[in-house]
Amino acid sequence: MKGIILAGGLGTRLHPITLATSKQLIPVYDKPMIYYSLSTLMLAGIREILLISAPQDISSFEALLGDGSHLGISINYAIQPEPEGLAQAFLVGEAFIGKDPCALILGDNLFFGNELQQILRNSVSKIKGATVFTYPVNDPERYGVIEFDSSNFAVSIEEKPSKPKSNFAITGLYFYENSVIDIAKSITPSERGQLEITSINQIYLSQGLLNAQSFGRGMAWFDTGTHEALLEASQFVRTLQKRQGLMISAVEEIAWKNGWISDSELEMQGNKLANTEYGKYLLTIIQNR
Repeated sequence: MKGIILAGGLGTRLHPITLATSKQLIPVYDKPMIYYSLSTLMLAGIREILLISAPQDISSFEALLGDGSHLGISINYAIQPEPEGLAQAFLVGEAFIGKDPCALILGDNLFFGNELQQILRNSVSKIKGATVFTYPVNDPERYGVIEFDSSNFAVSIEEKPSKPKSNFAITGLYFYENSVIDIAKSITPSERGQLEITSINQIYLSQGLLNAQSFGRGMAWFDTGTHEALLEASQFVRTLQKRQGLMISAVEEIAWKNGWISDSELEMQGNKLANTEYGKYLLTIIQNR
């Protein structure tokens, strides 16, 4: 399975911070926001990744992440000339995806949970049609909302409804069969001029091929696109790391645990950042192995 991180957009809800930089490059506590979405794909076992961003930001992501070889993965880059909807990612990434299934994650989404890796890998291994991940929220009108029947099957999807039929928001993580490319080509822009990911999901739903995986108790999801959400996510990460002594979304640690980089490669990455708490943490992993 290939993976796409969509890190475009103007980040207008985070102005003035994002007037000069991509929102996915600003910190969520002690790491760039993009680390959290990248780590989710890595936990799913995905090693071929395309990062899509705006023309003015691509070079900054390349400076931060390079080609991914230091993590035992491959990172490619593509430009989204204008932010014209989430589904545009499949058009921009068509050549990269090729004939493979594909995961899409939004660059401002953070997922955490003890069973997260198992859930992701199970979903990758059983991909048929489309899989979306839902999460209960208090303000569903801000999101794409999914409605379930009494047997817990998805029956409808609405984008930012004024009267939501449930409180289950669709998160910014999606798994698709390769058919998603042709479906993305078939949809037309919405009233707001966007190629909506909801339009793709509705087609899979109509075909009986939409699987909705719910994240419940013990799982956390943050859409860090507002100042308040950014602060909440940072506080969450800080609290867990301080109490447990374990880092969330340390991409080098994930690569090492996946067997993608060696002890010496992890130590090398730790030494590069040895004057930071992040680097010291990586070195501690090696010392305590």
